[in-house]
Amino acid sequence: MVSWLPGQHCGPIGVDIGSRSVKLLQFDAARSRLQDAVRWDLPPDLPGKPERRDQRVADAIRRAREGRDFRGREAVLCLGAGQLFAQNIRVAQAAGDELTKIVHFEAAGRLPFGSEEAMIRYIEADDVRQGDTLRREVVLLACHRPSMERLLGIAELAGLRPAAVDVEPLAMLRCYGRQFRRDADQQRRVMFVGVGASNTLAVVARGSDTMFVKYIDVGGRHLDEASARHLKMPPGDAAALRRHNNDQPVDQRDPEIDRGIEEAVCPLMNKLARELSLCVRYYSVTFRGEPLCQVVLGGGEATEGLAEWMAARLDLPCELGDPLRPFEGDRAAGRIGQWDIAAGLALRETN
Repeated sequence: MVSWLPGQHCGPIGVDIGSRSVKLLQFDAARSRLQDAVRWDLPPDLPGKPERRDQRVADAIRRAREGRDFRGREAVLCLGAGQLFAQNIRVAQAAGDELTKIVHFEAAGRLPFGSEEAMIRYIEADDVRQGDTLRREVVLLACHRPSMERLLGIAELAGLRPAAVDVEPLAMLRCYGRQFRRDADQQRRVMFVGVGASNTLAVVARGSDTMFVKYIDVGGRHLDEASARHLKMPPGDAAALRRHNNDQPVDQRDPEIDRGIEEAVCPLMNKLARELSLCVRYYSVTFRGEPLCQVVLGGGEATEGLAEWMAARLDLPCELGDPLRPFEGDRAAGRIGQWDIAAGLALRETN
């Protein structure tokens, strides 16, 4: 478990701050019933200056909570692609403090910011063979300290009390882990893929254990921009058209619109397919033994059509994830996959 900030158990609000929206979700104290969930879109013209941008995000969180059924002010926040450096690395075998020293030494030469300002955590994946040597594969997770301070500042401006700060890959895995809790599930290798607004997150797990993490620079925003250029439409109109088209059953789509969008996004979708295929290959070469058996698709871009497309490109069964399936209560609005990170944050134990 990666712990960034201690907190108290209180049924916290999971706060997922994305590039286009903020999503808030809360369960009851037993984590069995959905208390409330809301998405609030951010203005498209967010200021470039960090202070003004953070104030706008905090305002969005505060407005999202108004008139809703959220209880209390304690929240679990999230480090995502914009704040988190995530990379699989291979180091000499060691344990305890010695392994920590080795990981920190390796991290210093890889981070895009100075190691003296870095908050570094890691997850031990497995022993792997490199030639005739046995090495230790770990998932390196690092955050630039000023990014953490900005995130905590946003929470303070929004009137929240941070109970913990989590990382996006673990929140995704925790969310879907509630659905794969049988003994047999703990030995299955699954790749969880979250296609969001600005990027795609791929997490390979063995049961509840994280083995591989990678961010891919393809998301809904890129697909919308490509559609706008190809169809010669304003970006907002192109985004709405693409979303409406993808939410329609295939036999009810306008063939001309469908063809135009497909032509626009084809290069980006091919890039996404290549990158995900490389993730599968890295896993297969590094962790020999049990192959991947399934892909679970989440994120705000997740649709049945995308799941079918991914299954065909990766030659693996692909299930459209439903992060709220195990929970009682009213369904959250919109595409269900968009709630996976917020749900995983809200499930975080904070004692």
